[in-house]
Amino acid sequence: MEYQNFRNHLSKILGVPIDSLEFCSSFYEVKQAKKNEIILREGEISDCTFFVEKGLLRMYSIDKVGKEHVIQFAPENWIISETTSQLLNEKSRFYIEAIEESTIIVTREGFFEDLSKIYPDVAEKNQRLMFNHIKNLQNRVNALISTTAEERYLEFLKKYPNLMLRAPQWMVASYLGITPESLSRVRKELAKKKFEI
Repeated sequence: MEYQNFRNHLSKILGVPIDSLEFCSSFYEVKQAKKNEIILREGEISDCTFFVEKGLLRMYSIDKVGKEHVIQFAPENWIISETTSQLLNEKSRFYIEAIEESTIIVTREGFFEDLSKIYPDVAEKNQRLMFNHIKNLQNRVNALISTTAEERYLEFLKKYPNLMLRAPQWMVASYLGITPESLSRVRKELAKKKFEI
């Protein structure tokens, strides 16, 4: 099993015994995504979860006037999925796209359930991951309605270190819920504050 990041995820996060990792390869497939390749489109029904072994993905929506709204970034070791579509068998409201050339581990519906039958601890650990994901989404919604652009940007830098070097600034601004011009102002103000300290 050559995909070290996914191997670590299965072993350290989900508690799959190291000597069983080769066996797990029958539960997933590997996808190579080109830069700007869309791997899920609005209107499709998704039954997949994507683990980023290498590269960078984003989830976004497009509103009625054609403006994109970035919901999530997923660099290496992150998981991204259209959970509502996956769990409720509904058409996706979002797109998932590769920002960079990416290696993605694709797990289908039932992956964790099948693993849990063999390794019972996986169910509880995966549930904790899901609860953590819900908590992060709630925190993100709260931040969008109750914090300043500067506070959101600083939190973004903590959550996604080095992503400013990898994602276009307009995508970061979209994630923060501000215009690219506002993001430039925030960055200039922060640079001035650091210079004065």
